[in-house]
Amino acid sequence: MTRGRSRMVAVLAGLLILAPSSAAVAHIRPAPLTELSVVSEQVASGLRRPIAITGLPDGRMLIAEKEGTVRAYHPDTGLAADPVLDLTARIDTSDNERGLLGITPAPDFARTGMLYVSYTSLPAGALTVARLPISAPERLQVLLIQEHAEYGNHNGGQVAFGRDGYLYWSTGDGGHANDPFKSGQDLGTLLGKIVRIDVNRACGTKPYCVPAGNPFVRTPGARPEIWLYGLRNPWRFSVDIDNSLWIGDVGQGLVEEINHIRPWQGGSNLGWSCREGTPVFDPEQCKAGVRYVDPVFEYEHYMTESCSVTGGVVYRGSETPAARGTYIASDYCSTLAFAVRPKPGGGYESATIGNFPTQPTAFGTDVRGELYVLSDYPGWLNRVHLVAGPA
Repeated sequence: MTRGRSRMVAVLAGLLILAPSSAAVAHIRPAPLTELSVVSEQVASGLRRPIAITGLPDGRMLIAEKEGTVRAYHPDTGLAADPVLDLTARIDTSDNERGLLGITPAPDFARTGMLYVSYTSLPAGALTVARLPISAPERLQVLLIQEHAEYGNHNGGQVAFGRDGYLYWSTGDGGHANDPFKSGQDLGTLLGKIVRIDVNRACGTKPYCVPAGNPFVRTPGARPEIWLYGLRNPWRFSVDIDNSLWIGDVGQGLVEEINHIRPWQGGSNLGWSCREGTPVFDPEQCKAGVRYVDPVFEYEHYMTESCSVTGGVVYRGSETPAARGTYIASDYCSTLAFAVRPKPGGGYESATIGNFPTQPTAFGTDVRGELYVLSDYPGWLNRVHLVAGPA
């Protein structure tokens, strides 16, 4: 944390002030990004490699730990001592990037208690999406599998429901380096993609259906589950209120990138491994006449302190109304806090607004839309406060 103690005291004191009404919030002008800053408040410790986080309707936050346990945190009672789920018997953790990777509640969680998880499964690290009732983990049902045995890295792993009710899932390109299987541009595999499926129905022998509006349903040789392609390792993405996706796609060695894909852009090609960000990476993977969607923000990786983008979320809380609509992300090594926002007239603006605590692995929001970030090896949960006004 780079801000002084007085800054933190002022922010925490502000939490005692009643939040403005939603009508008042709607009329507050966004603050210039250069006038935003972040302050992080550690609210829990003792987690074991916390790797994903999601909010529940009852105010709790569920935190997935890499080895397969899930812990619950509530701002009123803190971090529960015992896991609420233990999936370790199912999960392959043989590599730094394998493990329990994603968790999200069903839209009707308050009624059903149903969770959706993604993980690398035993015995060979297959990328797996499954669902289970939080109160009956023995009833876990595997929904979709993508083999991923050759290399342990680039597993993607985010799962999230869209406003359309469909489940979205991110996968890496198969691992190692240089896209060895050329998966990014191959529509015949789920590797290097974002998938969209309907988990509310079953079709044939599959425990899910492919939405009729998926872009490659009628493309010969293509996997119909694919929503987006041309990704390297979309470790973290989030869904905004307009059902657009904000995607942090980890680069190889030159740049890290963030993409913003609107609901009508299904089928977009994000470039890998023709491109890494906007620069050309492998000319042999570039095809004439193909349209590649540019990232809305990219930053240098080579010869810097940065190493791996940690995709974040768009702030929609009420604590800092002037920051609403701003996408917040970071980097695992540099811990820089990035703010990105669409301009009213088109295009995007961005700024660096501070630093997060060490090794940020994932961002999440609570039921009120307020921000949290996890720190990997220290095992911390941090509450994030956005501060508007000159530093």
